[in-house]
Amino acid sequence: MDRRDFIKVSGTAAAGLALTGCGPRTGETPVPVLPPVDPSRIVRDVERLEPLYIKEIHVKVGASKPFGVLHVSDTHIARADNRDDERKIKLAASRSRGMTYGEHYLDEAIRYARDKGLYMMHTGDMYDFVSEANLDCCAHHMLEADWFVCAGNHEYSKYVGEAKEDEAYKNDSREAVQGAYPNDLTFASRVIGGVNFVALDDVYYNFTEAQHALMEKEMQKGLPVVMLCHVPLYTPQALADELSYTGGNCGYLTGVPEEITSQYDPGVTYPAGEEWRYRKVQQHSDKPTLDFIAWLKEQSLLKTILCGHCHRFYEERFSPSAMLYAVDATYHGGAQAVYFE
Repeated sequence: MDRRDFIKVSGTAAAGLALTGCGPRTGETPVPVLPPVDPSRIVRDVERLEPLYIKEIHVKVGASKPFGVLHVSDTHIARADNRDDERKIKLAASRSRGMTYGEHYLDEAIRYARDKGLYMMHTGDMYDFVSEANLDCCAHHMLEADWFVCAGNHEYSKYVGEAKEDEAYKNDSREAVQGAYPNDLTFASRVIGGVNFVALDDVYYNFTEAQHALMEKEMQKGLPVVMLCHVPLYTPQALADELSYTGGNCGYLTGVPEEITSQYDPGVTYPAGEEWRYRKVQQHSDKPTLDFIAWLKEQSLLKTILCGHCHRFYEERFSPSAMLYAVDATYHGGAQAVYFE
């Protein structure tokens, strides 16, 4: 039984719907079933916050009927409780300071989507690190709307930047993480209104040959395709914008050519054995990734790419047929409503 199923049968899902947020706060003893709470009694300094900002985007893709999705990303929920170790409890306290209102804005986004009849899509980093409390909170929210999602790098991060993150690292928590989500996080597809939404994992700046083969099969369906991934894909202009934004030492894009990533200079020297900390190592694009992106640019059925990771809005033409739309972080109060025709 996965985490979402457990929450359903334990009765906590219904309780979660009555709450703004979910589960115990950092360091508190976990409570199996949460009673309904009067929202007016929840202590949260939300009256001084700006309202959720929703950027509207209209895309003509050849849908069989018009529909809309609310796209959010990078919520970075940071929770831990007594089921987690002391290190994670301290990490939650530290990391949550800069991302305090992610859950508040996520709740606002869910309510907005429900009121407007929008599907919900999340492009990664729902929470900040793997903890029992974060996984429970994620699973609660996944039961509150009709979601289609992809993974972010923080989905599998155990302590945020403490170790080299690769497929072996990811496998340590893959089963637990997957149990909190409604669709496969490596590759998944869903048809809505005659449009094929395809979610891929590029959390470590790479795609695999297996993902490429699966995407080719999706293209054979002959439907317009909207792709979801966490890390935006490389274009020269997107990289120029990223380098300007980051100060020139990294691009935070998937598929940047090696002649560019090899020049990234962090300005520091890491000790032997910690070369993985260099952005030019983390963001190196292998051949399957570059081949996949080159192929993707030639696919006329690809119409839209939705992504996050950079914690800001921007849009960029990826190919003759497709625009890429990155959304601001949920904890900043950003979301985008994308209407497909």
